Amino acid sequence: MSSRERILGRVQRALTDVREDDPPYEQAVRRDYLREHGDRSVEQIVDLLAENLADYRAIVHRCAESELAAVIGRLLSERGAGTLVVPPGLEPSWLTAVDAEQITDRAENTPHELDQVDSVVTACAVAAAETGTIVLDGSPDQGRRRITLVPDHHICVVRVPDQVVSSVPQALQRLDPTRPLTWISGPSATSDIELDRVEGVHGPRTLEVVLVSDQPSADVNS
Repeated sequence: MSSRERILGRVQRALTDVREDDPPYEQAVRRDYLREHGDRSVEQIVDLLAENLADYRAIVHRCAESELAAVIGRLLSERGAGTLVVPPGLEPSWLTAVDAEQITDRAENTPHELDQVDSVVTACAVAAAETGTIVLDGSPDQGRRRITLVPDHHICVVRVPDQVVSSVPQALQRLDPTRPLTWISGPSATSDIELDRVEGVHGPRTLEVVLVSDQPSADVNS
């Protein structure tokens, strides 16, 4: 008997006491919980996102759309980044002020090759303010999951207010569950090693989030 047959057999045995007229899962599980905590304005939601991102030790910047290219170029220059991974669908105008060598995300890129890259710039799918969480879904402007897990420095651009929601339930409503979702709450970190916080274990040590809007705004480091 194969492993597949054994697993299916266990599933069938577990379902023997389930009646055929049982309601489907979508109806059996109640969904009347709160979708968000409190009634916030759009500005308050964005401010909460910035606050929680900073609490997770991410570095937060705010700028207007017209300033985005200059901000990304400055952040990479300050980092001393010589190489940069770029998702194939990233907006080209974002990188017009970048001096680093740009490496297009390809399936052929190995983890070893990505480990030699200094930085990566991506967009995002959605951001949840209450948890300070950014979600990537592998869209062309975000690239494959590995490019945001291996390089040591990640710049993620979030469009506000369009891509910002108050809570995780609201974020889930915007996401396709069949896509490869990566949920990011601050830079990679663990305290499992003798209770000492270690950053960069399974993701970038440095996460910089650029909140970009169509309104001029002074750059803010949180």
